[in-house]
Amino acid sequence: MKAVLYNGKNKVSVNFSKGEDISIPLSFNGDQPNTYNVVKATAKAYKDDQFIGDTRKGGPCNFETYQLTPHCNGTHTECIGHITKARVSILTALQEEMLFSSLITIKPIKSEESYKPELNTEDLVITKKQLKKQLQNVDTNFLQALIIRTLPNFEEKKQRNYMQESSSFFTIEAMNYIVEMGIKHLLVDMPSVDRLFDDGILSAHNIFWETKEKKFNSNTSNKTITEMIFVPDNIKDGKYLLNLQFAPFVADAAPSRPILYKINEL
Repeated sequence: MKAVLYNGKNKVSVNFSKGEDISIPLSFNGDQPNTYNVVKATAKAYKDDQFIGDTRKGGPCNFETYQLTPHCNGTHTECIGHITKARVSILTALQEEMLFSSLITIKPIKSEESYKPELNTEDLVITKKQLKKQLQNVDTNFLQALIIRTLPNFEEKKQRNYMQESSSFFTIEAMNYIVEMGIKHLLVDMPSVDRLFDDGILSAHNIFWETKEKKFNSNTSNKTITEMIFVPDNIKDGKYLLNLQFAPFVADAAPSRPILYKINEL
């Protein structure tokens, strides 16, 4: 199916039969990425005295119980409720599932920009300088969402243990710039926009949602962060229509499936 869409003064066409999935499929009991060494996402056939939910064991159908930690087991989308004392559901955060977006690629570097707590000598970060260079010619009408692919972009990201191999994150200046650009939905291929061990400060998260002392901010409650995506190399940097899908969990985060559709400007 093809459609013609209007974005401000832009008229574009989209072929909805050619979407690119940039989520990491969650393989229960199989290879999967992991953060903080949480228990792996697992699937187990339901069993009681009269029933087993496994056709391979004589059951009438497959009937499984799943265990997962969305923030740590794979691609997930989170809302402001991730860091506030108020229990906010992701279902209330995303008001538009189709978003005009831009994909950029960045190689994290060592930097003299700031972070709280202070940067370590080995930290690799995404900086404001890098973002400004990548976004200087991007039409702001295509910045409802920003998708960032980091280099190197190995397939191993799909099953990386981030306790064994550290990840990059955003400097304070970089996240302030993202807020200044009016970006409401941020998608990254790292497990967190913050350093994984940061004394619980979550500087980048708090800047993005403009929260202080974990207080709910109604002005930013419609913003989301999606972490642990994977963007294959064959998907080129540029403008896309993003369909941000996620499971309808009444929770601060849920497993998600972002799909990119190439845009043809008319």
